Amino acid sequence: MSTNTEYDVGKGDSVHAGKPVTVDRYTGGARINHWITAGSLVLLALSGLSLFHPRLFFLSSLFGGGQLVRAIHPWIGVVLFFSFLGLFLRFWKLNLWKREDGTWLARVRDVLAAHDERLPEIGKYNAGQKLVFWSMSILIIVLITSGIVIWDEYFATYTTIEQKRWALLVHAIAAVLAISVWITHVYAAIWVKGTIRGMVRGSVTGGWAWRYHRKWLRELVAKPPAKDEKRTAAE
Repeated sequence: MSTNTEYDVGKGDSVHAGKPVTVDRYTGGARINHWITAGSLVLLALSGLSLFHPRLFFLSSLFGGGQLVRAIHPWIGVVLFFSFLGLFLRFWKLNLWKREDGTWLARVRDVLAAHDERLPEIGKYNAGQKLVFWSMSILIIVLITSGIVIWDEYFATYTTIEQKRWALLVHAIAAVLAISVWITHVYAAIWVKGTIRGMVRGSVTGGWAWRYHRKWLRELVAKPPAKDEKRTAAE
């Protein structure tokens, strides 16, 4: 339950005075990492759905047909795994659970009703965002593990038919859950106006940060300036 800013302020986060005040939320590298992950997930979902049910097979035309989609799908999964691993290494500390997250989650009705005055001050990520992060972390591990079991081109000799059947079932369930979590994540980003700007431009307005992540903004303002910032101020 530490309040150490090490766990609430990310690399590159900073506040810039102006009208309006802007707050750097994501570095260029983090944004590229995020969009590669997002793109991989969309391609993986579309290619996977084309193999999931005959009525969805028409989606395979987006990848050049059935044989090609079977070859491409697992490799997209590999890209997703390593891309999300990059996000995990960047953000896992910022997604550690805090006391205020439990309070925020218990008052989710106030969140939906926009009664911000009834909510606790939140760090860089709220409980909903943290649940998405950890859910996707677990589901992607399940997907890559079960996917390897059914990837016959390279691993057919290492698994039995029974193992493949169970892995296929687990893979399908995990995929449906991952798509559901992703849809929730996208909806929330659109619903909370100003959120998408952070992942497109890398910055948010001071008003947005104050309304939705006040603890993060407070700690960011209180953070000692970096050496280059001090040098600029002196000049």
